Amino acid sequence: MTTANSPPTVRELIRQHYPALTQAERKFANALLDNYPAAGLASITIVAGNVGVSSPTVARMVKKLGFKGYPEFHRALLGELEATGVGPTQRRANWSSEAPETHLLNRFAKAVTGNIQQTFAHIETERFDRATAQLADADRRLYIVGGRITQALADYAFTHFQAVRPRVTHMTSSSGTWPHYVLDMEPGETLLIFDIRRYETNLLRLTEMVRKRDVRVVLFTDQWGSPISSLADFTFNCWVEIPSGWDSSVATMMLLETMIAAVQEQRWPEARDRYERLDELFDMTSLFRKFS
Repeated sequence: MTTANSPPTVRELIRQHYPALTQAERKFANALLDNYPAAGLASITIVAGNVGVSSPTVARMVKKLGFKGYPEFHRALLGELEATGVGPTQRRANWSSEAPETHLLNRFAKAVTGNIQQTFAHIETERFDRATAQLADADRRLYIVGGRITQALADYAFTHFQAVRPRVTHMTSSSGTWPHYVLDMEPGETLLIFDIRRYETNLLRLTEMVRKRDVRVVLFTDQWGSPISSLADFTFNCWVEIPSGWDSSVATMMLLETMIAAVQEQRWPEARDRYERLDELFDMTSLFRKFS
């Protein structure tokens, strides 16, 4: 089981060591990243043959990543695959068997703090800045969608981005309506999507459709990475494990709020004008209580 304090995933190791790989080793690394982790789950002979490189090439690459040999590399991929597929019951059993004899409040605080640290440590500032520039471009419509659990994050994102900039669309949670949105999407527009384990097939199908229309995709996912990662223009991995049968949204929410703030700053003073006009409209509804 991977936790916030566990070693990096194979995907992360490949990215860290990529500059040191030979051309042939990069060929295998790229194939693995394109079909992660399935491309590395067979024997060394089969995975090498599938990519068109030699077995010694694969063996040398996995050692550069820090593994003693291909069997250890293979076990690491299997462990990641197992982690992405477990449901709440199994996750709870894993934590119960490993939980230290301390109060749950302390264990939660430690896990959540570690998640936030890991999440922000793996964000490249240049990638963050390019993604926020894409989200801030009000000349192009921004679509936002989430899954069964992450729909709450999508709703939060919509509420804030819609106040910061115009032309924001919150796609419904019903996948049967999504083709109606895709029908009107234009090249260069943006889809902000949330997908954490267990990854949802309908979100992957949606991403495949919008990519055919040259829509840019900004993905929030977990530390293992949704299959959508291979299609997204910008992928942000958020650490999610906590001592619970559920995954945590704290690190994801913190990153989302940081991105909302960055978009607001890029659009200031236009965003300020929208806030003021929005407050005037709320005053007309008498929705909020005023204090004299």
